[in-house]
Amino acid sequence: MPGVAAPERDDTRALTVVMHTAFFVLLSASVARYLARHAEGPHTPWVIALSVLLAVLYVLGPALGTRPTPRRLGWLGLVVAAWALLVVLAPSFAWCAVPLFYTGLRTLPPRAAIPLVALLTALAVAAQLSLAGWADPNVLLAPPAVAAVATTVFVVMQRQAARRDALIADLVRTRRELAATERREGTLAERERLAREIHDTLAQGLSSQRMLLQAADRLWDSAPGTARDHVRTAAAIAERSLAEARRFVHDLTPADLAGGGGLLRALNAVAERETTPDLTVRVHTEGSPPAPLPAPVESALLRIAQGALANVREHAAATTATLTLTCLDDQIVLDVTDDGRGFDPRTTAAARPGSADGERGHGLPAIRARLRQLGGTLTIESAPGEGTALSAAIPLEPR
Repeated sequence: MPGVAAPERDDTRALTVVMHTAFFVLLSASVARYLARHAEGPHTPWVIALSVLLAVLYVLGPALGTRPTPRRLGWLGLVVAAWALLVVLAPSFAWCAVPLFYTGLRTLPPRAAIPLVALLTALAVAAQLSLAGWADPNVLLAPPAVAAVATTVFVVMQRQAARRDALIADLVRTRRELAATERREGTLAERERLAREIHDTLAQGLSSQRMLLQAADRLWDSAPGTARDHVRTAAAIAERSLAEARRFVHDLTPADLAGGGGLLRALNAVAERETTPDLTVRVHTEGSPPAPLPAPVESALLRIAQGALANVREHAAATTATLTLTCLDDQIVLDVTDDGRGFDPRTTAAARPGSADGERGHGLPAIRARLRQLGGTLTIESAPGEGTALSAAIPLEPR
């Protein structure tokens, strides 16, 4: 996660800068102290040369990275050896061990770094005891205490960082899996939505054309005028289906709503198309619909009306169907009633989904799915021989 990794890198960089600065400060102070007291001593050239070598080696360290590669390990060995020789020649250089603790702990795993810290601490204690000239308890205990605290803090911080990295990796993996799941669910939802759109437009149009053409074929010889009417009606439905298909491909907006006439005009257009010599479809309104209705609500109600009338045409054997649009302050309700043969809702609800007698094919499940997406409800009242009343209610924001 970039938002977490960036501050962590900044903290590590700041700590590294502080340790490097401390090393050179301590090295410079040790050189100054030695020259102030032993400028004429026999070991002065060696001390100066080793100090310069140690400084050069330390500067080269960052270019080798922090991983325990052979080059990095060789460099660490040279730094420790140069520092140890300096401590033997000039015990005051022992304080440079503290930044070296950090270098060793960053380079080596804890199992190897802790023995190195112990060795550096022992050399520092020996050097300080040689300066003190006696077994000073402060000299004996202070360096090990500082080394123990520094090592413990660093190891604990490393382990916390490792746990944090593992947690971040787990969160990233979980987020990717969640995103993949959401994409899969979105794909399935889109497929379901497209299936409903196809069912409510192209499939219904094709079904109507098939019925009309079959009727025309039966009447072609006995009643050619009526047969031609059926063919013309089928051609008009085909033209309308083509317009729906083009609109469907373009933006999935119902063609009846594309002209901007609103839901009521679209319902009247649907009722006019569905009216045949055998079935009369009427439209009634109660109340004034808010202008304009939300586009998803208009589209859903129009598709529900189309799907319900398709069920009436194919299954109900009705002579009259009525679309009633009721507009309230907090909801809009579309009722579709017919005087057909009716059915038992309890029996069809238990039937196999998708079968002809199970919620009348795909029509009612598609209506339920549309209403569920908009927080609406569907109520069906029917009984054999008594027609059917379907009521779809969709909540609206209060006006």
